[in-house]
Amino acid sequence: MVYRDFKGIRLSELGFGAMRLPVIGGNDGNIDRELTCRMVDLAIAKGINYFDTAWGYHQGNSEIVIGEALKKYPRDSFYVSTKFPGYDLSNMPKVKEIFEKQLEKTGFDYFDFYLFHNVCEMNIEQYLDPKYGICDYLMEQKKNGRIKHLGFSCHGEMDVLKRFLDAYGKDMEFCQIQLNYLDWKFQDAKAKVELLNERNIPVWVMEPLRGGRLAKLAGTQESRLKGLRPDEEIPAWAFRFLQSVKGVTMILSGMSTPGQLEKNLKTFEEEKPLNEKEMDELMNTADELQAGKSIPCTACHYCVSHCPQGLDIPRIISMYNEHLLTVKGGQMAFIAPMALAAMPDDKKPSACLHCRSCEQVCPQQIKISEMMTDFVEKIG
Repeated sequence: MVYRDFKGIRLSELGFGAMRLPVIGGNDGNIDRELTCRMVDLAIAKGINYFDTAWGYHQGNSEIVIGEALKKYPRDSFYVSTKFPGYDLSNMPKVKEIFEKQLEKTGFDYFDFYLFHNVCEMNIEQYLDPKYGICDYLMEQKKNGRIKHLGFSCHGEMDVLKRFLDAYGKDMEFCQIQLNYLDWKFQDAKAKVELLNERNIPVWVMEPLRGGRLAKLAGTQESRLKGLRPDEEIPAWAFRFLQSVKGVTMILSGMSTPGQLEKNLKTFEEEKPLNEKEMDELMNTADELQAGKSIPCTACHYCVSHCPQGLDIPRIISMYNEHLLTVKGGQMAFIAPMALAAMPDDKKPSACLHCRSCEQVCPQQIKISEMMTDFVEKIG
């Protein structure tokens, strides 16, 4: 197992994500406890020492099962992370109640790592609102030793990430973002990593395979990568990419079967970052995965100046592209709906008048009004 140093702690580079545990009968809330325990045993035997769960995973049962699976091991032999569920705004006044319940559910006296969960457009105002006292309470728990390290996860755009860092950055020890070679440019993950590096905040990675989308490629794409590394499995390329990114300390993978776990364990037996030629080929692959599945907006903003509603059309197109790519990849699409939910009604796609003034000045000749209609139909 490859290890990374974090403040004197030796963390396994591969973390055990507990959002996609094996389940019985396809019921997400009915975790296969026996199989999960066997997987945790294998993970520990092979060197994984970081386990990531959360309040809402598996309908609230992930924290319970992870606690059960780890209780046989000495408490100082592993590290557990969980999160405050701010993705549900009704939880904002309940930070103390939820934190105490999480300790009870897991059976632990403290959490090694604790996160503000899913900082995004939908909840940034509430997270920053002092009346809820979320940061104050969590900092108090850290002072009392019930939280060892405090950080946050973020699915928001750059301005949200900057706002959160400007407010709480001095107290944040790590940041968890969606990072993979497809989103390096598509979700501007590169800029987010650079910002975190500038602020000396270590990067935790979620969705390294983008929900499994990067575990299998088309024949021509696979053959080109195999030509560079004949013995490397296709999913491993996503992890090798992350091993090449400055600042990455923890790579989380949600594994549903022992087979997936075993393959990932094999990958993380060694550090094999990409060379320049391999990185270029992987970026070409990412471009191909996007091609034909996104609207070619260049964000020139000519359309905005001609929109009588003042809609931020480039941003809406960006969210539309994200939603299309995610849905077509067979993943759960939640980023665009959350971002749209935070927008005023008069700035949402549904506010489009279909006057086509924007289309008359679009250099790319994008059928913007049709995109707006389709977006409303897809999301509501």
